[in-house]
Amino acid sequence: MAELVGNLLVAQSGGPTAVINSSLAGVITEAGHHECIEEIYGGANGILGILNEELIDINDEKQKTIEGLRSSPGAALGTCRYKIDFNKNPEKAARDMDRLFEVFQAHNIRYFFYVGGNDSQDTSHKIHDEAVKRGYEMRVIGVPKTIDNDLPHTDSCPGYGSVIKYAAASVMEVGLDVGSMATDDGSCCIVEVMGRSAGWIAAGTMLAKRSNPAAPPHMILLPEIQYNMDAVLAKVQETINAYKYCVMVVGEGVRNDKGEEIGADTSRLDAFGHPVLAGAAEKIKELVQARLKTKTRTLMLGYAQRAAGHFASLTDSANAFACGVAAVRAALSGQSGFMVKIVRNTQPEGSILWSTDLQPLGDIANVEHFVPRDWVSEDGFLPNEKFVAYASPLIEGEIKFPVEAGLPKYVVLDGVKVEKKLAPRG
Repeated sequence: MAELVGNLLVAQSGGPTAVINSSLAGVITEAGHHECIEEIYGGANGILGILNEELIDINDEKQKTIEGLRSSPGAALGTCRYKIDFNKNPEKAARDMDRLFEVFQAHNIRYFFYVGGNDSQDTSHKIHDEAVKRGYEMRVIGVPKTIDNDLPHTDSCPGYGSVIKYAAASVMEVGLDVGSMATDDGSCCIVEVMGRSAGWIAAGTMLAKRSNPAAPPHMILLPEIQYNMDAVLAKVQETINAYKYCVMVVGEGVRNDKGEEIGADTSRLDAFGHPVLAGAAEKIKELVQARLKTKTRTLMLGYAQRAAGHFASLTDSANAFACGVAAVRAALSGQSGFMVKIVRNTQPEGSILWSTDLQPLGDIANVEHFVPRDWVSEDGFLPNEKFVAYASPLIEGEIKFPVEAGLPKYVVLDGVKVEKKLAPRG
């Protein structure tokens, strides 16, 4: 195959993670080893920035900064939640695609990598198909990212191991706090984590139990399962009777037995047309206090759960970096229209060797992967040993990062803008 000479463009999309920049570092580091890649650019704020021809010159960044990306949370290039939707708005989507290829051509972009989740892989798929349709020689590879861990065909998603490491530790610490104050009056603490449709994050807090039935979390409610609230309240009371307190973890999209999202505010819609989730933990708290007359507090881990670079998983970071490297190598070998996926190779003695492979983007785009039902107890209140065996290796190891004045020293890109060549977007 003839060598493809030109420039590389990488962008990030969706919610950041503690290791999203590790994948970015993998792309940049590997790209720097190949002369056929002439310039390395970053798209500011994902596909939206590319549409506005807002490109960042990565070649102007210090090598030390690129290395520092491996231990810095947030999205160094900035992200967006912008969808090119041919189904709902075909005319606008067609204009967006025309504009994208004007930018690609103006800057001789021949390699494009998009780091993101479901919608990002859908965008990558559309761009690959459009490049083929237009006869524009460009190689497109998706790089997986999402704390929700809901991309199919990959063992896990970069970002997931770190979020459950932090979330499980937080539940463990909160449990020690709440348990130390427990009296005969009883108390309940409800911890809400991210995850609208898939309960991978909530399930991950199961690792805090360490096989101790008395240890929190005592209950975990997953969005995949519909819960009868009378049964939930009965379990809370049973737990308080046994331990004097109950720590419950809920995924933000948890549903009742009618299939309704408990925390949904139907009067407000998000960028994708979904009802805004306004606090499932608060709604359950109101029920517990009203029915059980039990002192109840809530805790939302919020952005902290995905931004906790100080307690990121080394395994997660290494896999994220490997995905970035693999993406560049795949493109250089002539591949396009694929997402890099993580493969778990369990050795006879039980150790795990991690590797990467490729999956067609058409198999990934807009497909959600859920927690298997047989990985959860029959009553739906706790994940079982199958889940623990899956999740435990993902949180192994800690990242070493520089510290300054007692706090982590994270890096920020200089963000030197590439000179625009086109008229402003219409």
